[in-house]
Amino acid sequence: MTELGRRGFLTSAVLGGVALGIGGTGTAAAEPAADGTGCGPDFGPVTVTPADPRYPSLQDVYNTRYTPKPGAVRLAGSTEQVVAVVNEAVAAGKRIVPRSGGHCFENFTSSPDIEVLLDLSQLSEIRHDTKRNAIEVGTGATLGQVYRTLFKRWGITIPGGSCFQVGAGGHFAGGGYGHLSRRYGMVSDHLYAVEVVVVDQSGKARAVVATREPDDPNRDLWWAHSGGGGGNFGVVTRYWLRSPGVTSTDPGLLMPKGLRAGRRRNVTWSWDTLTEAALTKIIRNFSTWYERNSAPGTPATKLWSVLNVSHRSASEAWMVAVIDDDVPGADTLLNSHVDAVLAGTGVKPVSDAVSVVPWMTQQGWPPDEVNGRYKHKGGDLRKGFDDAQLATIYRHIGSTDYTNPAAFFSLNGYGGQVNAPAPDATATSTRDAVLRAVFSTGMWESAADDARHLAWVRKFYREVYASTGGVPVPGETNAGCYINYADNDLADPALNTSGVGWQTLYYKGNYPRLQQIKKRYDPRNIFHHTLSIELPG
Repeated sequence: MTELGRRGFLTSAVLGGVALGIGGTGTAAAEPAADGTGCGPDFGPVTVTPADPRYPSLQDVYNTRYTPKPGAVRLAGSTEQVVAVVNEAVAAGKRIVPRSGGHCFENFTSSPDIEVLLDLSQLSEIRHDTKRNAIEVGTGATLGQVYRTLFKRWGITIPGGSCFQVGAGGHFAGGGYGHLSRRYGMVSDHLYAVEVVVVDQSGKARAVVATREPDDPNRDLWWAHSGGGGGNFGVVTRYWLRSPGVTSTDPGLLMPKGLRAGRRRNVTWSWDTLTEAALTKIIRNFSTWYERNSAPGTPATKLWSVLNVSHRSASEAWMVAVIDDDVPGADTLLNSHVDAVLAGTGVKPVSDAVSVVPWMTQQGWPPDEVNGRYKHKGGDLRKGFDDAQLATIYRHIGSTDYTNPAAFFSLNGYGGQVNAPAPDATATSTRDAVLRAVFSTGMWESAADDARHLAWVRKFYREVYASTGGVPVPGETNAGCYINYADNDLADPALNTSGVGWQTLYYKGNYPRLQQIKKRYDPRNIFHHTLSIELPG
């Protein structure tokens, strides 16, 4: 991989722009388009079988360790078509799985037992729904489409991830985290309504629109999609976004304003100068700053940064910090943050540059990722790692018996407005963390290398969390995991010896409520995957 490609990949991977790429939502009948013209497309549903020349392209996935091989890929162009396709699959007894963007860490949309893959990419319309006074987003819209459309039409944005090819479907349902989340919270904190095609006990599919209104009889279904993860309850076809408390009918005031420009400072260190003392000091300083500067509503929450330590074989580590250039004292806050990270490290960066980049320009966002074979693992932190964990991080990321320039460990800024809502206000239960850690192999190409890379990252992760059974069990330091960073290993008792199930790691005390919602809207467990919400009992 070229330096530009590797750096682009790493930046994308650690900026929080990862989504499950699957979805689920619903109303008693599909509704007309917000502009009153109706939502019927000029195609579909389209059926693509393995003999069709389009089939290989529709097998495309983010993580090429898994390749879907369904008997048919169905492309739908409306909610009505989704209902029809789901009804057909259920009546035939075939396993059906929805896919919006397909940007999944694991095999949720590419498991070999999937018989019908429901491609939602054509449900990508974005508009102002005057009836609901909200921004309607089709589940197949990519984050790139969402960002550009919101900004160009109305000057607004969402606090979502930075990988432009991620689909809204799974990203929004899993919470939706990105580099504006410290300032504006999760995407799900701005979710007003969701449309989901669900299947009742008799096997009949229907569409349900669920809103956050207190008197909505389907409000629980809205709540489940505010961080409960995609692919659990049905097929999401549309979302509606409006920030809480907004009463204006001006679409330019319904969501947070997009930035004019971001002030960014990029710091790079050479591995030749990173002794254990220096690197652990950098990580400790970075963590301490977030421990002290993540209270909701404080000025520092307008700043976000990521510390990325590439494996020793990549030769460098780096940090990117960014803040809205229009924030009063932006340069002072930015520099004080970076200076705090550098303090007492005894190592001089090989580069340290400040730039001001317009918000919606190519240089302000990482390039599109290439697909490949990956394994990512994550964990949220209420405070920084202890000395033993820091020593373990250095030992693995600085190892000389493993070579992979794409492998990395990163810490991403969290907290701020993410922590303003109560843990049960939405399905996003982690409302007291200040950092989000990622452990990754990056990309490799050959299946012959699977065992080597998987063994490295699994051992790395397991030993960092050795005192809590190999996983980040919620406690004084750890805060569990983020469902959009899906990791099937958490369900493997050989790798998770904590006695705490993945259900608690991802959802904590919200899990029993999610199970009851599952029972009501998907009583036959039509929509499931390795880490899907289980029926109660």
